[in-house]
Amino acid sequence: MFVQTINATDVRKDFSQFIDTVVREKPLVIKRNRDYILSISLEQSINLLSDFRFHMNIFNEDDGSITATLEELDLIINTKDGSNLKRLMAEEILDYAEDYFEQFKLYYNSPNRQKHFPYVLKVILANNIEEVASFIDA
Repeated sequence: MFVQTINATDVRKDFSQFIDTVVREKPLVIKRNRDYILSISLEQSINLLSDFRFHMNIFNEDDGSITATLEELDLIINTKDGSNLKRLMAEEILDYAEDYFEQFKLYYNSPNRQKHFPYVLKVILANNIEEVASFIDA
């Protein structure tokens, strides 16, 4: 790793200074024994994830309903009412993100779901369902 690491003992000695540095200056890496943790501010995290967007494909079905698929998370919804399609998909995304975090070890360690992590993190850092909907390109 090229980044400078800080020992966990040093972080404990001056935790306030550590937090101030991470929030106001730059991310830091903490080393404890053989484990490493990246510490990054919420603002930096949101900026880091800004380019992660969802792409929704919309299909009109023979029965008059609308099916929407989301490429990044392999989600599908079907509805008769297309007027609130983005919101419905945003709710589905949020449900998935909450499930992912509740069972993080299972989801993250599944090869087909590990790539979902940055998208899930972006969603759980959102302030409301409208913000989640704004991440969807249709």
